[in-house]
Amino acid sequence: MTEAAFRQQLPVRKVTMSKRTLTTESGAPVADNQNSATAGVGGPLLIQDQQLLEKLARFNRERIPERVVHARGSAAYGHFEVTDDVTAYTSAAFLNTVGKKTETFLRFSTVADSLGGADAVRDPRGFALKFYTEEGNYDLVGNNTPVFFIKDPIKFPDFIHSQKRDPFTGKQEPDNVWDFWAHAPEATHQITWLMGDRGIPASYRHMNGYGSHTYQWTNDKGEAFFVKYHFKTNQGIRCLSSEQGAELAGKDPNSHQTDLLQAIERGVYPSWTLYVQIMPAAEAEDYRFNPFDLTKVWPHADYPLQRVGRLVLDRNPDNVFAEVEQAAFSPNNFVPGITASPDKMLQGRLFAYADAQRYRLGVNHTQLPVNAPKATVADNYGRDGFMATRNGSRTDKNYEPNSHQGPAETGLALGAPRAVAGYTGAHAAPLHTKDDDFFQAGELYRLMSDAEKERLVANIAGGLSQVTREDVVEKNLAHFHAADADYGKRVEEAVRALRDA
Repeated sequence: MTEAAFRQQLPVRKVTMSKRTLTTESGAPVADNQNSATAGVGGPLLIQDQQLLEKLARFNRERIPERVVHARGSAAYGHFEVTDDVTAYTSAAFLNTVGKKTETFLRFSTVADSLGGADAVRDPRGFALKFYTEEGNYDLVGNNTPVFFIKDPIKFPDFIHSQKRDPFTGKQEPDNVWDFWAHAPEATHQITWLMGDRGIPASYRHMNGYGSHTYQWTNDKGEAFFVKYHFKTNQGIRCLSSEQGAELAGKDPNSHQTDLLQAIERGVYPSWTLYVQIMPAAEAEDYRFNPFDLTKVWPHADYPLQRVGRLVLDRNPDNVFAEVEQAAFSPNNFVPGITASPDKMLQGRLFAYADAQRYRLGVNHTQLPVNAPKATVADNYGRDGFMATRNGSRTDKNYEPNSHQGPAETGLALGAPRAVAGYTGAHAAPLHTKDDDFFQAGELYRLMSDAEKERLVANIAGGLSQVTREDVVEKNLAHFHAADADYGKRVEEAVRALRDA
């Protein structure tokens, strides 16, 4: 058969005219994006079909490793406006003038489930906020609870493993969840938060956000203060019961994502008011609770909330993968005037978060638009690696110091230094006068109404009653008894009733 005869047998395809030409990744025009090249009509495919191979190869690589925790998330852009003078406490430039606005990016998330999980589940919510300041990016990585389950990062992998899918059954197991908690009495406070009425927010807009950790602020005089962040929702707190959450998760697994997206699209911009608790550094050592223990709060009677500003979300991302999935947060992204405290969990996260992003996105993830600074230009000696897009001139050097006028250090510390003393080694945190694992959990329980207590007890008993090991049940019951006698009695009775039913 001649070539002309062959072409006459080919089906005629109508080509839709467009002002834009489809190209390969290298920019070459694509002639046919509907049919693969074959060895004859109906024959085997040809390896020379660049468009086919490129499309398949790229498709195979479109999914990056999901986050080990906080995999399921939603986000939006906005701004933070300073409403109150805090220059007595910090020299951070983005906080130095009342009325000043800074662009922000806020990512909400669930913690334990995978990327395909439902939104309306009982789980802490991530509240990760990126400030694009004139001094570089400042990341504040927190949750919708002011405390956490553990106080030392060496226990974090074990904790997450206990909450994730079991290697054998492939699902979350109450035996694993409660077994870990039985051996972590410090988790009692956060369990009381999680199993209470705020355990399932009705939407991301209707929950508070907290920095959770303790941070250090330093003013322009070199004076140090320890700080806790509280973002209070201006929409009001709204939550779901366990039954409402289960129903909504079944109807719309993307309920919180849908709510956030649609609210912003119709011009209903969610907002939060930022308050801080401020502790002079000199008061930390003798405070009745360890101020650097993530399982503890600072009572407002001791350190009242002081207003700082207002956070508003007013723009949705254009592409979820490029901007939400590839968003990278790390609590070690500080700016002058804000630094870390001795909080052990924060210290561990200074490494873990940045390292997780290097694994997920590559060493050059900070060059992606959502992660790159806005008002400044990253100017350092990092070079090469996958997806390197920052190109210097031929005279730029990749070492420092040098004789070629390359970027140089300022010699100015981000914050005030902290004196340390003692011997190296693995140490438990020093105990303060009220530093048991149960006092604050009991205080939280006693703040609840009778109806709130009933729902809390029912939520705990629903999971604990499924545990097969009696010793694990007993250890957990002992924690609730230690927090409050009535708390322990109610949980024990509810668990026994469910197990005897």
